[in-house]
Amino acid sequence: MTVLSIVSFLLITGLIALISALKTRRKKVQTINGLFFADRNNNFFIVGGGLLLSNISANQFIGENESIYTNNMSVIAWGVSSVLAMLLVAEFFLPIYFRTGAMTIPDYLGKRYDDSTKKLVSIIFLCSYLVNLLPAVLYGGAVALTGMFNFLYPLKLTYWQNIWIMVWLIGLTGCAYSVLGGLRAISISDTVLSIGLLTIGIAFPYYGFKYLGNGDWSKGVHILLSQHTEHLNAIGGSNDEIPLSTIFTGMFIMNLYYWGMEQFIVQQALSAKSLSHSQKGMGLACLGKLLCPFIINIPGLIGVHLYKNLDNTAEVFPLVVKDTLPSIMIGLTAAVVLGAAVSTFNAGLNSSSTLFILNLYKPWFEKKNKEVTEKHLVYAGRKFEIIVSVLAMFSAPFIMFSKTGFYTYLQQLAGMFCLPIFTIILVGFMSKKVPPQAAKIGMIFFILSYLIFNYILNIKLHYLHMLAILFVCTSLCMLLVSKFYPNYNYTEIKLESVELSTWKNRYWYFGVLLIGMVSVFILFSKWGIA
Repeated sequence: MTVLSIVSFLLITGLIALISALKTRRKKVQTINGLFFADRNNNFFIVGGGLLLSNISANQFIGENESIYTNNMSVIAWGVSSVLAMLLVAEFFLPIYFRTGAMTIPDYLGKRYDDSTKKLVSIIFLCSYLVNLLPAVLYGGAVALTGMFNFLYPLKLTYWQNIWIMVWLIGLTGCAYSVLGGLRAISISDTVLSIGLLTIGIAFPYYGFKYLGNGDWSKGVHILLSQHTEHLNAIGGSNDEIPLSTIFTGMFIMNLYYWGMEQFIVQQALSAKSLSHSQKGMGLACLGKLLCPFIINIPGLIGVHLYKNLDNTAEVFPLVVKDTLPSIMIGLTAAVVLGAAVSTFNAGLNSSSTLFILNLYKPWFEKKNKEVTEKHLVYAGRKFEIIVSVLAMFSAPFIMFSKTGFYTYLQQLAGMFCLPIFTIILVGFMSKKVPPQAAKIGMIFFILSYLIFNYILNIKLHYLHMLAILFVCTSLCMLLVSKFYPNYNYTEIKLESVELSTWKNRYWYFGVLLIGMVSVFILFSKWGIA
């Protein structure tokens, strides 16, 4: 830790906050539409930056590099293969959301099924954010910043105490962004951070390989490509953390859910000024996902050559950054990692408040025939965000005691919340005859089955394959229940006033992205550099 690295970290972090404040000061944040959807006025560049940075948090920096250090590059399948899912979302899901005027995913389910389904899914979303997303984002950011800086070393505090303080630093910063600036401030900061992320992606290979080669950049590259090459392989086998076969089963389902149904992601897409800008933003985020292995994952590969046996493998990313980069770049990296953690945290926080206010709080007032003003809803939304932040900050440090790897822990827990929602939405898309009763039974069936098969029974099957099997079983369960309601038929609500013009010539761009996706897998395989 040097004075220069701390100064550069503080200056860059302050600059991002200043730009966000200047860009949002004239925008409305006293209305629901302004607080939660940036007045639906974001262009494709802001949407794309928001989608990418809401997805990239410290969890990726910490979890993926830990996985590469302990296993291999197969973990990049989560991000690279998501391109296909994102393009399907842009082509089929976004037009439905814009056409029906849905403001939240449960809002769409309320239109497709009924209000009780809407409330049930809202509660599942909120549980997912409180138990999994928000605490994990805080913990990942705390691990990264503690490893890079260890600000509190002079105070002789323990690692556990450092994590607690860093969690609260990130949590309070994220809460301030979301409460004071709303989605517009979040989106602007994400766009600025994407520039910083690209800078790191260009600079780190130079400094990292130079350090590995003892001052000779080309020698560092040669070492990486000639020693421990098994870590370069992204084509996972049956004994790897991410087998290749899972890309076509549970992983594809999870990616399709995440980019097309996860509230804090969809909320970014719906903030676009039109369907065309939303689709372009998704396409821009796809390009970012293809570049991520070269921006995010090189530290894990270098760590394989620098450290023989780490007691805490989650520290590999911050250790490599601290050991290889010059002070000013350490400050920039720390600022981007902090910003990425804050970005995902406050996006999740903003979406949690959206779900609570629009789907639970406001309907409860209306049911009691009480008049509720826009000002009151905004106040209640901000108050709810503060409460959720405090709960997440208290629970985040305890993730340290997870027995599985950090990234695997996140994905396993996410499956229990994501897949039942994915199933009822997809089945609702495919069939107009599935009634609300089938959706409720399907969600309960999935969650109970997932808990039994993953935490009670000792079944020797990868959890992603298990997710795919449960998805099929739940879908069949819903279709079976539908047979008892032969007269039910859903008629889609269409809003002709919504701008529905699509992005012209998008298929050429989509084709290039798919070729790029396959090329990345080939590069990191036995046919490429592995």
